[in-house]
Amino acid sequence: MTSRPMTDLTTSPTTDPATATGLGSAPDILLFDMFGVIARHQTEDGKARLAAIADVPDSLFWDAYWGLRQPYDRGDIAGPTYWRQVANAVGADFGPAQIARLIEADIASWSAVDESMVALIEELAAAGRPIALLSNIPEELAAHYEERHTWLRHFRVRAFSCRIGHAKPEPGAYRWCLAALGAEPERVLFIDDREDNITAAEASGVRGHLFTTPARLRDALRLSV
Repeated sequence: MTSRPMTDLTTSPTTDPATATGLGSAPDILLFDMFGVIARHQTEDGKARLAAIADVPDSLFWDAYWGLRQPYDRGDIAGPTYWRQVANAVGADFGPAQIARLIEADIASWSAVDESMVALIEELAAAGRPIALLSNIPEELAAHYEERHTWLRHFRVRAFSCRIGHAKPEPGAYRWCLAALGAEPERVLFIDDREDNITAAEASGVRGHLFTTPARLRDALRLSV
């Protein structure tokens, strides 16, 4: 999550499954990003609701929302503190009730999942493929997903940024995952929809696949559609 969505990611050479995965030798562990891969990015309706609750100009609101997000995702601060910082940045004064509404709307805006990717996760788990998760996510949203999505149990490691103290693309996020998995970097394939996160993973020795569609990921993993 952490930073504003990037554009024109499909131009990267790593979007080619053959080069992105180096499938001359299959990876032992698949390390998945969540938002933009398994879960969807914010809906337009969800974004509009957030901005309406904040009641400040969109450009000011989204600059502050993304510019201050990393410490929130990393777990350095809690939701109310984050939203007070956003308010200060835009020259507003969010009261406790408004902050509660913003937290609820923020969670709702990130709550949609890609059912085809959930099905792929279930399929990989049923086949015995080791899978893990590395997601930039604040505590309130992590708790929301844990309460509602049983497919999370399939991941042998769930590296939520708010609980590991590192948020992508910080190198510590990838080092934490490798230590938790007890795996050599070259045996891990990291799947993410952001080029900067893939580049950072590859700098840690992990292989990367820049996610665009479930079908292309299946092709990269040599799975039938």
